[in-house]
Amino acid sequence: MSRILLADDSPHAQRMGEFILREEGFEVVSVTDGETAVLRLADVDPDLILADVSLPQRNGYQVCDYVKTQPRFRHTRVVLTAGAQEPFDEEEARRVQADASVRKPFEATAVLEIVKPLVAAAQLSRSAMVEEPTPVVAPAEIGLDSPPAPDAGLVRAAVTLALEAALPVLVDEITARVLAALERDSA
Repeated sequence: MSRILLADDSPHAQRMGEFILREEGFEVVSVTDGETAVLRLADVDPDLILADVSLPQRNGYQVCDYVKTQPRFRHTRVVLTAGAQEPFDEEEARRVQADASVRKPFEATAVLEIVKPLVAAAQLSRSAMVEEPTPVVAPAEIGLDSPPAPDAGLVRAAVTLALEAALPVLVDEITARVLAALERDSA
């Protein structure tokens, strides 16, 4: 089961976020400030964090910045949240490498459209992570005539991550070409 850390000091936002996410089968751990979010990272080990940009103690940008600089949490995705009338600093969100943002009040469809693919990417990244590097051993040293077969799961995960990173550019390119072809045909 995927685990999501929901960091929001609004009881209403917490209830709505928990309801939406739990209905989809996610395990949700909620905290009310940024410092507690950072302290709970080790024991929660979330696939995704929803962090409000105006959290007390450490705001969502600071939580995101911390997560993105910790190798242990490189699989964790971060979605910054902000109220409809709250300012949201797009430049700061890019600087701290936030994966996405969503406005409150939470609307189930919008939240899930953002969360589901990010959780899937986090799980792939988690499965591709290697705790300790495997020492390189010559095949002859272990009695093999040829090198061992590559781990299909790791290769698949690496290919999936590469495709996931390239997909937005491919979609834009294909869309531009289709539109250009349609314009030529209608002229």
